[in-house]
Amino acid sequence: MLFMFHCVDKAGAADVRAANRADHLAYLEANADRIFAAGPLLSDDQSGMVGSLLIVECADAAAAEAFAANDPYAKAGLFDGVTIRPWRRVYPKA
Repeated sequence: MLFMFHCVDKAGAADVRAANRADHLAYLEANADRIFAAGPLLSDDQSGMVGSLLIVECADAAAAEAFAANDPYAKAGLFDGVTIRPWRRVYPKA
């Protein structure tokens, strides 16, 4: 099942994001076969990153929670909040 992860950075945590970016990208690469989409959320003026949006294949909600908890960004305390929801692809049609 696909799960959507909406992660919001803590205010003023750009340094935490930058310091952990390489490890985060390596984590995504290690799980690339499960990732439908992933990328940063941008500030309104598009000058900085303010969060992340991922859609990831996980066996169940517990596996989705574990995926989120093991992200180096989460381990570094980057996020103010993370919302995880089951997601169904409708368009484009597969």
